Amino acid sequence: MTEFEFLEPDLLDEDLRMVREQVRRFVRERIVPFADAWEVSGEIPRELFRELGGLGFLGMRHPVEYGGGGLGPLASVVLGEELARSGYGGVASALTVHSDMSIGHIAHRGTHAQKLKYLPAACAGEKVGAVCVTEPNAGSDVAGLKTRAQRTPEGWVLNGCKTFITNGVYGDIFIVAARTDPEAKGSRGISLFIVDKENPGLKIARKFDKHGWRSSDTAELFFDDLKLAPEALLGEEGKGFYYIMSTFQNERLVVGALASGTCARAIELTVDYVRQREAFGKSLWDQQVVRNKLSWVASKAAAARALTYQCAQMIAEGKDTVREVSMLKAFAAETLQEVVHTCLQLHGGTGFIIGTPVERMARDARILTIGGGATEVMLEEVAKRM
Repeated sequence: MTEFEFLEPDLLDEDLRMVREQVRRFVRERIVPFADAWEVSGEIPRELFRELGGLGFLGMRHPVEYGGGGLGPLASVVLGEELARSGYGGVASALTVHSDMSIGHIAHRGTHAQKLKYLPAACAGEKVGAVCVTEPNAGSDVAGLKTRAQRTPEGWVLNGCKTFITNGVYGDIFIVAARTDPEAKGSRGISLFIVDKENPGLKIARKFDKHGWRSSDTAELFFDDLKLAPEALLGEEGKGFYYIMSTFQNERLVVGALASGTCARAIELTVDYVRQREAFGKSLWDQQVVRNKLSWVASKAAAARALTYQCAQMIAEGKDTVREVSMLKAFAAETLQEVVHTCLQLHGGTGFIIGTPVERMARDARILTIGGGATEVMLEEVAKRM
């Protein structure tokens, strides 16, 4: 098997290079041999979270004093790339939603008591996190949320619905966005809450049967007079929209990493295939048009990856990255579509057969132009800052 490798960025120190090798070995030994069965079952085993957590990979961005590694954004990029190189987007999504898109809210904004309660178990993979923002009528338009949290003498009562929630069925810790001020307009009046799975007001309405990411569980959740203690409020009341927008920057960075890893895997599989497949008396690789197509998508994939690392470095330096990360989310996700569909085309009929890696990756890739902010929304964010 040919390994398609981009040049290793100089931004990575020896520790992160070691992390890459360790995660790559873990993917090769503990994910790839078993992931077909997870695609069928529609879930990944809890033991996988515990194994990765035990190795320290699920808490790399979180504070050391609560069980994390205290590393920066480049750690998230390395983890996302290597998990995506497995070729199983559902596995990569379930793990990175936990490590980088949900529990991070507690790490960044939680009180000492909240961090002490949730982070050690989350970093160890003993408890799985999910973030609940999207609703049936509010996705990329976060300001349109309708889920309501009403203050009571005992704390809060939560009512509403969330949909398309990754780790929604098997998660334990839910970060829920709800409107706490019904009179406030738009982005004002939204707050975040920590909801435990065992809360009796939480109901799993259904588990979705998805086009792609089939090994990750995705659910619709209802909150029916769900009672929360005062300490379930995460951060300041009314600041939830801004917290979500801030975390979106990291989520979109991880999308760039997932796209890069998937591109690399699709290209290396396809290079191997076209070198072996013969047509008209010679290998497909010997056809100039085939070599040119692969060279072109490899060039675009390299550009998307370079932007991913640039954005990670900018975030690490504390710079405002909304424009650049929006560019990254749009460009990397759309580049991935071109890569996987070119690779599927070059596989011919084989690429259309369920069970072929490139067929699965083409399905899994589709969601990345939608989830975490649709391409159209990302381009508007860029336009606002031009």
